[in-house]
Formats: sequence, structure tokens, C-alpha cells
Amino acid sequence: MVDDSRDNRDLGTSGADVANLGLVRPPFVYLGSIALGLVLHLLWPARLVPPPVGAPVGAIVTVLAIALFVSAVRTLRETGTPIPGNRPTTAIVRTGPYRFSRNPIYLAFSLVQLGLSLWVNSLALLITLIPAVALMWLVVIPREERYLEARFPSEYSPYRVSVRRWL
Repeated sequence: MVDDSRDNRDLGTSGADVANLGLVRPPFVYLGSIALGLVLHLLWPARLVPPPVGAPVGAIVTVLAIALFVSAVRTLRETGTPIPGNRPTTAIVRTGPYRFSRNPIYLAFSLVQLGLSLWVNSLALLITLIPAVALMWLVVIPREERYLEARFPSEYSPYRVSVRRWL
């Protein structure tokens, strides 16, 4: 269960000025999902697509996902904003991939797992992506959005309305 008792603290005085305080870090959500999917694949090697299709399509999706991740991280660094969750957010970033997605890093993580599931040709790896995305969608992202709304009340609302959560 997630402890939301910190949500009501004053961000300026509590020392709790980070979006993911008390939560598992999103990279670990996806790493755990991938690890579980690979273990399940060893136990239940159900295939997704014909073998000649999966590897090249999966490789392309994975490379594009990594490029999206690198672009998102570079954009954050160029604007002086830390990677979400590890330090206080300093600004609402609206450039680079953040013009099209409020969560391009999480989108990239999801696409990496999708690409790997095609590359390895694993139904189990694809299925374990579902709870990872659900956890992000229902727990992590709403908490981060509440944090950003409280920290940047006049900037975040227009951004949230104009840019989609994922794509």
C-alpha cells in the first residue's frame, strides 16, 4: 500500500519536495516487470509473432524507445531540471519530447519492454507490461501530477491541458 500521508505537507517547509517520495522508483517498476516477464517466459515460452518478424521489429521499437529516453533526459539536463523523482523539480519542461508527452521517460520505459517482448518473442514479457503501466498510470503519475500542480499552480495546469499524458 502506498503512504499518501505526505501529500498534504507544505512543499516549501517539509523537506518532502520530491515527486516520488515513498514510492518505488519507476525504473525499478519496469526492471521488475521485465525480470518477471523473462522468468515467466522460461516457464511458459508462448510466442507473440512468427520468429522472422519479432526480432527486427522488436529491435527497431527498442532502439526508438532508447532514443526517446535519451532525448527526454537530455532535455531535462539542458533546462537544469533533475530527473523526475530524485530531487525537487525546478521547472515545467515544455521542449523536446515534453512537447508531445508529459511522461516521455515512462513512455520510453514502456516501449523498451514492448520492444523486448517482440525481440525475444515473449507473450509473458508483454503481459507483465500491463501491471507496470497500470501502476504508473494509477499510482505514480497521479502522485507526480499532484506534486507538480502544488509546486507550479499557474504553469502546470495549462501544460496538463495542452499535452497528453503518454502520447
